[in-house]
Amino acid sequence: MATQVVGILGGMGPAAGADFVRLFVEACARQLQAQGQRVQDQAFPEHWLAQVPVPDRSGALLSTESGAHQPLEPMLQALGRLAALGVQSVAMACNTAHAWHGRLQARFPQLELLHVAEEVARALRAEGVSQAILLATTGTYQTRLYDEALARAGIALITPDAAGRERLMEGIYQGVKRGDLVLAQRCFAEVAQDLLARHGAQPLIMGCTEIPLALPGAPGLAGQRLLDPAQHLAQALAQRAYRQLPAQMS
Repeated sequence: MATQVVGILGGMGPAAGADFVRLFVEACARQLQAQGQRVQDQAFPEHWLAQVPVPDRSGALLSTESGAHQPLEPMLQALGRLAALGVQSVAMACNTAHAWHGRLQARFPQLELLHVAEEVARALRAEGVSQAILLATTGTYQTRLYDEALARAGIALITPDAAGRERLMEGIYQGVKRGDLVLAQRCFAEVAQDLLARHGAQPLIMGCTEIPLALPGAPGLAGQRLLDPAQHLAQALAQRAYRQLPAQMS
């Protein structure tokens, strides 16, 4: 089976980037099985992970000043390295980083920079979902990254209030990023349970790559649909690696 070289822009945070590689390898294995191919080392495509230090994305979105605290330049440098390695398609292992998707894509038109929210919207529309709950960073809420993509797919988005958003950020920064997964799970589960109680059973979009590292398995969420955007993004990257393009949304 012919393959193309693909890349992953990580480092946001490092654990999420490393976990995305796992998701990508699993997606490649499913792709091989679906094509009736043998799953073996030599069948996996060449793929590169650019795990680079990138300034905080949510914090940068709250600032109008330029400088070293802005993430665009490190991301551009990482994409340049991936392009030099012959990469043709790239997935960003960070939801909030997609706020810079347009500028990154414009600087590297020879690369296909996948868009995580578009992949989620495509998947939910195929399932006939009409609304979903989004757990994410303040930066992702601020940029309306998922609101716009899901609205184009006819899906309404439910989001937490200001207190809920602060609790999510506590779980991300004081929890996952500091290695306290117990705190992270508690923070994420409290917000999820509150939204489910008020809006009924809806798919939960874990719209930050740190959230799937702690939320699954939380008490009180058994049987709830937890959607990991990184899994859908990894599947899309695997399709590109094996040169298969998904159907476009009309």
